[in-house]
Amino acid sequence: MRREDLTDVVYEVDDGLAWITMNRPERYNAFRARTIDELMWAFKSAWADRSVGVVALTGAGDKAFSAGGDQKQREETGDYGPSESGLFEVETLHRLIRDIPKPVIAVVNGVAVGGGHVLHVLCDITIAAEHATFGQAGPRVGSFDAGFGSAYLARILGEKRAREVWYLCERYDAETMRDWGLVNKVVPGPQLRQETRRWADKMLAKSPTALKVLKHSFNADTEAIAGIGGMAFDTLDLFAGSAEAREGVAAFAEKRAPDFSPYR
Repeated sequence: MRREDLTDVVYEVDDGLAWITMNRPERYNAFRARTIDELMWAFKSAWADRSVGVVALTGAGDKAFSAGGDQKQREETGDYGPSESGLFEVETLHRLIRDIPKPVIAVVNGVAVGGGHVLHVLCDITIAAEHATFGQAGPRVGSFDAGFGSAYLARILGEKRAREVWYLCERYDAETMRDWGLVNKVVPGPQLRQETRRWADKMLAKSPTALKVLKHSFNADTEAIAGIGGMAFDTLDLFAGSAEAREGVAAFAEKRAPDFSPYR
């Protein structure tokens, strides 16, 4: 893959800061398999580029960071569409965000829900616009993230609040998530890029080796979650083909409340 082949992601480097932008605003920057491929290419490019010291992950427009997995694609084809490897490698993307030896800032410019919410949780720092909203959607659409998206979230929010986020699937504003410890800074939407630049410049002035070792040291405490996540994604593959999961997808596509009562 080359930069000119990108369709779902925009990759730019500006004075030590790599900007990775999910570019599907017509789908609220929801990701399909190709999007994941392109995000992995972008993170690997930022990893390999010695001029890059900090990475910013964001979404196109001002409505959404990412709405997670593309449920319309899932309804249309039964999966998330074709990929280069034939696999839907979202778990590999999660690993990349954690493993890249450079700080990653989630720049949340709107809705961060479902798998999009998990992406921001995995980033080292989150800077959010005042109008940003956060939440999970998996149990509402017949899906889940029982790896980093839940266990690591509990490390940040605490068990009770993390369970609330997953069990209720409600939306939370940026100020609430800052108070809960999931967002570092909240700014007006027009100041989001400028504030990200300010944080990046502060980190770019620091020892890159020290930041790398610190990042991997922070990660080491939660590394066992990767094994749990592997089992969880195996289970999700099996669950996705069930009638229960299909009801969640169909209800989303039909804009109605799902009926999960037959599966209790």
